Amino acid sequence: MAAVTLWAVALTVLLPGLILQSDDVRMSVALALQGVVVVHSGGALARVLTAPAVRVVAFGFWVFAYIWFGLAPLAMLAVDAYPWPYRPDETTAFEAVAVVELGLLAYSAGTALAARRRRVRAASVPPGFLERLLSRRVAPWRLMALCGFALAFAALVVSRQPGRLAAYFTSRQAITEAAATGNAQEAFLQVLLSWSLSVPAFWALLGLLHLPRVPGGDRWLRGLRWLLLPVLLVLNAVVNNPISKPRFWVGTVLLTLVFTVPRLSRPRAFRAAAAALIAALLVVFPYSDYFRYSDREDVSVVSLTDQFTTNGDYDAFQQVQTGVDYARENGFHPEDALGPPLFMVPRSMWPEKPEDTGIALARFAGYEFLNLSAPLWIESYLWAGPFAVVVVFCLLGAFGRRADDVRHLLRDRPGTLAALLVPAFAFYQMVFLRGSLLGIAGPLTLLTAVPLLISARTARASRLPSPAVPAAPIRHASIPGTGGHP
Repeated sequence: MAAVTLWAVALTVLLPGLILQSDDVRMSVALALQGVVVVHSGGALARVLTAPAVRVVAFGFWVFAYIWFGLAPLAMLAVDAYPWPYRPDETTAFEAVAVVELGLLAYSAGTALAARRRRVRAASVPPGFLERLLSRRVAPWRLMALCGFALAFAALVVSRQPGRLAAYFTSRQAITEAAATGNAQEAFLQVLLSWSLSVPAFWALLGLLHLPRVPGGDRWLRGLRWLLLPVLLVLNAVVNNPISKPRFWVGTVLLTLVFTVPRLSRPRAFRAAAAALIAALLVVFPYSDYFRYSDREDVSVVSLTDQFTTNGDYDAFQQVQTGVDYARENGFHPEDALGPPLFMVPRSMWPEKPEDTGIALARFAGYEFLNLSAPLWIESYLWAGPFAVVVVFCLLGAFGRRADDVRHLLRDRPGTLAALLVPAFAFYQMVFLRGSLLGIAGPLTLLTAVPLLISARTARASRLPSPAVPAAPIRHASIPGTGGHP
């Protein structure tokens, strides 16, 4: 209780107090309701940080909700300042806060329902689909095939990239402009090739670091592992660096590598790492777009309030406001929900294919700059109003809790998808929540499909340990820096 109280005070009193200390605070009904959002998200984050079990998916959700939909909107509503020119009225602001809180309540309800279902299930009930899926373990020779593919594909993609290897160390703007010199189809192909290299390269490295020992000896496999590990490290430094890749993706790669270290499956170590991450998101993240543009400006350190109200990285709440006005004028469109799962269908075959929601909202607001976010809150709201928000977030909460529970049960079994894929999803979840869905559907599909291809079912998948009985440990491969046993 002491730990919960300390975290709750820091997250719901001290940090919001720093934002509200300005003399220009404007009181409103929307600001009052936003205080409820801050308390809800901050309290939930405090509970995750002090829980007896590590819940990395819940942590990813609540840290995003707390910063992007708790603190940032609090600053915007308090001083009536936003990153982009569009200005909603008071009614729209209140409705936007209500939509956000409705999503948080639905997520909490889904989490609670999944936790209750887990407690009442008998130990003899066979594992469900998610349990069997996350019990899969990395298959050594499939992983070696992925490593070979990543290296061969890297040679092909880098040779086709304008500027070749040097292009990965210029800026995202330079790469985008180079791709834009061709037609739209060539630009799309260049983006597809880039992600088709970055994601497999990441999984090849992660798999090598956590490859379980093969029964009966793995002398040749160990030799290949030692040979490939430095090569994959260099490849990831090239194709997944913060200069040429989006910060959210680079963060996913780095945080997954960190939080899959076995030691961070222990609550105390997890709390320390999570606290450091929260501090980094508040202090470092706003300035981490230094390499995004070719013409780089000097870094100017400003207050949290100024960052939240002037930096376009925190436009999520403003986009929800814009979306509420958009829905009031254009109505709801349930068919748009088909866009993300069918993202691979070309518009030439599907002329009525839904437009990217972030682009649609940017055009509605009259912006020339169209690369804006479309948070899951407003994506689902535009499908079918509050009902869709409740359904989507309730399902997301239930899924996140089940994934965290399975990871906890399999925490002593290295090389499972529970140990690798769950943290990867937990941190890519921030991209998923920020949206738009159509823009991230491709990378998300690759992120989840590649580990399925390099893993295989095991006999233990049919007999998961009971929550009350610790899982038997399995010896880990002797990879340096991963905490494995020799």
